[in-house]
Amino acid sequence: MQAQIEERFKECCQILKKGDILQANDILNQLLIDALDNERIQFAVNCFSFWINIIRQLPTIEEPYAKGETLLSEWISFLSYVEKQKYTPDEHILYCFKCGIFSLALDNYYQLINATDFEQRAEISRKIGLCYKKLGEYETARDCLIESNRLKPGVASVIAELADCYALCGEDRKAKVLFREAFFVDAQRINICFLDSELIQCLIRKIEDKGYSGDALKEWIPVYGQIFGVFTVKRMLRPQEVSKIKQDIYACENELKDPSCNCRLLEPRLCNLYFWIIDYYTMNPEDNYKIGEILTRLKILDPVIYEAYSK
Repeated sequence: MQAQIEERFKECCQILKKGDILQANDILNQLLIDALDNERIQFAVNCFSFWINIIRQLPTIEEPYAKGETLLSEWISFLSYVEKQKYTPDEHILYCFKCGIFSLALDNYYQLINATDFEQRAEISRKIGLCYKKLGEYETARDCLIESNRLKPGVASVIAELADCYALCGEDRKAKVLFREAFFVDAQRINICFLDSELIQCLIRKIEDKGYSGDALKEWIPVYGQIFGVFTVKRMLRPQEVSKIKQDIYACENELKDPSCNCRLLEPRLCNLYFWIIDYYTMNPEDNYKIGEILTRLKILDPVIYEAYSK
């Protein structure tokens, strides 16, 4: 009997991976009567209970893009749901759900692949790339994200996903450059729940251990990325970028003087701006004398970060 249950459960998982959630759920329900004490199957039941109504309601959503967005949004909610379950998460079952959900999302996004608007095409290429990445097809994902970045350059979320792909493909140098760039462009636009590479996840865990979470954690990623030696690959700034950084530093410093400001986000943001301008001065010998002034301002802003950075 146990062997039959295992065989049927394997069949359920294979069907789930292909995205047929309803059929997989039917097979699982047939197993329940003989597997009430099987924790692995009970965990799967709990996972299906999260998804089943979402999948049943999916046909009522007319636009393929909206269907894809629903699946991606619910995936984030699903991960939080799993953390609260009494059963120990089964990695294989979670993998099967990931394959099924992102396969469904991919099918919907692909219906819009021929969009004529550049911005729409860039966004669809990004989402297709994200789905391929979650399905483990990293090189295909990378190519989609490169296309998205070509169509609409400078989008933080695209750059971060592309960096993640490079890291997953073993190209850490490119990944480090792009991760640093993405969190500099706009940390708040990056959904770190979709970043999978150990390169970035290890950094995120270290920052979480320091007590940071949510939006603040995102702002601290480039700061500790520098301190922990992850974002070590630098590039030369263009003159207009230098002017923009100086303006942003001035604006952040003034904003921090306001007692009602959101210092949780501004302080790490300003630290990162200081790091970028210091790198620029370091690469330009005629400006080396300005580094001391910036370091003094960093020390006043955050003595702990200053000490860690100056080691």
